[in-house]
Amino acid sequence: RWVLSLQCKGSRNFMGALRRAVEVDFKDKDKHKSQGLYLLTTGIPDQETQTISAYVAEVCRGFDLQLHVCLFSGTKGTDSSGIIPARYANPRETAKAFREIVQAANGRFHWFGEAGIFESDDITSIISEMEKAKKYSQKCAFLVESLKQRS
Repeated sequence: RWVLSLQCKGSRNFMGALRRAVEVDFKDKDKHKSQGLYLLTTGIPDQETQTISAYVAEVCRGFDLQLHVCLFSGTKGTDSSGIIPARYANPRETAKAFREIVQAANGRFHWFGEAGIFESDDITSIISEMEKAKKYSQKCAFLVESLKQRS
């Protein structure tokens, strides 16, 4: 319920937020086997993707940390107040940047908007598992049928 009382605020200073989360907020990181950070965002960070990816890769190797990104694409080119952000990128460029950052962090990427889900690593994984199960089921059915024909 506390999430409903939160207000959107802040900047796109991704590095500042990540440093704070990793260096200050994860004081007890040695006591946990794994940890995850979830970034909920509507746009591209102010810093360059390569810089963020390198930092994220280094930090995540230090302990079992995964960074997951949920990108929400709302009104094109603006934030919720209608102001163009300091560093602008179209939705596809933004998704590409976060995909790269997430790969460096061994995390998952989810991209959605008012029209629905555009991309989700979890959904892609589920679909892949379903396709494997279908192929396995077809092989089993073929084997059963060939055994019936031999009898």
